[in-house]
Amino acid sequence: MDQAGRQRIDKWLFFARVLKSRTLAAKFVAGGNVRVNRDKVDQPSFAVKPGDVLTISLERRILVLRIVGCGQRRGPAPEARELYEDLTPPPATADKTAAAKPAEREPGSGRPTKRDRRKIDRFRLSGPDD
Repeated sequence: MDQAGRQRIDKWLFFARVLKSRTLAAKFVAGGNVRVNRDKVDQPSFAVKPGDVLTISLERRILVLRIVGCGQRRGPAPEARELYEDLTPPPATADKTAAAKPAEREPGSGRPTKRDRRKIDRFRLSGPDD
């Protein structure tokens, strides 16, 4: 730990097992994918401390983590989970009609014809309510 309970953000992301390597963590932070207390950070040497809230935009999801402690090493996953509190909101539930069973074709009817494909495309673009 550096300067009274502070740690470089790239080291913390590595120790907390958010990213696979410290090099990747440094590139990730330099790419502007991390916010600390709502401020965008682009320096891997930025010092974080317990109490800071990180907003991390990964490929398909956004993580919101509150730092609880600074790590000494990259330990096993249970040890890494003790470094943060997960504040990520649960994913939005999909609409029940959108999750309805997909359209089915009669067995043995073969592949759709060009006309059928156009009907399917029209249906997808307009939606079931139109």
